[in-house]
Amino acid sequence: MKVAVITVSDRASRGEYEDLSGPEMERVFRDLVPGVEVERAVVPDEADAIVAALGRFASCDWIFTTGGTGPAPRDVTPEATLAFVDRTAPGLAEFLRLESLKETPNAVFSRGVAGLRGATYVVNAPGSLKAARLCARVFSPLLEHGVAMTRGEGHR
Repeated sequence: MKVAVITVSDRASRGEYEDLSGPEMERVFRDLVPGVEVERAVVPDEADAIVAALGRFASCDWIFTTGGTGPAPRDVTPEATLAFVDRTAPGLAEFLRLESLKETPNAVFSRGVAGLRGATYVVNAPGSLKAARLCARVFSPLLEHGVAMTRGEGHR
């Protein structure tokens, strides 16, 4: 199983701020998903940079973004994701928002989306450390089944 984690942050991409959410998401996946391979990248809040990073990891089974999902003017991760994917998977984004709402009412502000490009899932998570940890924790049990579904293996 190959997973990519892309942190979307102007400050982290310039080295002004340490990326905490990407490494945390990677740590949780490694702890909870046996044999997972995780690759990471940090990109600025620029649609072209996000789409390019998504493209670099298009051979992964899952791509998770962290950051750029809010209502701020530079938050363009959802739009970049929708430009990249072939099909949407709204249930994945709804699931993350539902689980996030159990932690904070501010989850209503997340505009994160999810979809597929070919057999690769893309899921947007908010950029906070807590949100990254939650996303990795709630999706870890779903990764294998999701991959089986894209391979036409049906329900297990």
